[in-house]
Amino acid sequence: MSRGHLPADRRKKAAASSRCKYKLTLEYDGTGFSGWQSQTNARSIQGTLSDAARELFGGEVDLQGAGRTDAGVHALAQVAHLETPRPLALQRIIHGLNDLLPAPINVLKVEAAPSEFHARHSARQRSYLYLISRVRTAFGKRYVWWVKDDLDLGRMRAAAEIFQGFHDFASFADRRIDKHVSTEVQIDRTELAVWGDLIVFRIVGSHFLWKMVRRLVGIMVETGRGNLSPAEVKKMLSEASALPAQCTAPPSGLFLAQVLYDGDRLAPLTLPPFPFFLR
Repeated sequence: MSRGHLPADRRKKAAASSRCKYKLTLEYDGTGFSGWQSQTNARSIQGTLSDAARELFGGEVDLQGAGRTDAGVHALAQVAHLETPRPLALQRIIHGLNDLLPAPINVLKVEAAPSEFHARHSARQRSYLYLISRVRTAFGKRYVWWVKDDLDLGRMRAAAEIFQGFHDFASFADRRIDKHVSTEVQIDRTELAVWGDLIVFRIVGSHFLWKMVRRLVGIMVETGRGNLSPAEVKKMLSEASALPAQCTAPPSGLFLAQVLYDGDRLAPLTLPPFPFFLR
């Protein structure tokens, strides 16, 4: 029996077995994009990258990311898996995609991946950075949140420590988006460091809810301003509160820094590689 006369279910299995899977690591400037996730009539990272992959491979592809970053949020090392209709050399994929992609999106690495690898489901931890500038900046505006008020770093660190551990972050979720998702999240590490005029917050956890990190940062800043006590912050983890939504930090300062899989180690806390941040 020829392949053209195979039953439909066997043709599907044959087509699936011929597809190839790759692990992509990429960086992007999220300014001007609607976020990671493909949307109708909106410019997204996933949609732009999928279009480039379809053109490169000459057929339909499936692209899934490890984290669905929000509009205006950046990535230093987003991870995605790409299923393609045919194989190509790794160097041809990275150069081919980057030739087709706009400047704000850059593929850093391409690796062959086993069929069971899934960028989101296989991930064990995600690490995010948030940059707060204590001075007004022209060149770094799209990558920081400028907070002109004096901030008490000790109070901010106390608030950050409260977030560590396994908690219900319902007060920090956007329930319009995460309607049917558990709001319980494991936070493994929070760090607050100072580089010159920058306050750098790093948070590492199993996963994060929509806008969760930006709302945690907003509450930390309110604590640093002296408008909230650590006790009030702690109460938000046990009782519903609308305040985090009102204090959501802007997307400009947020970066998906690292996605960790089995065997990966958390990278040292460093600034993004932008030369104009320190003065």
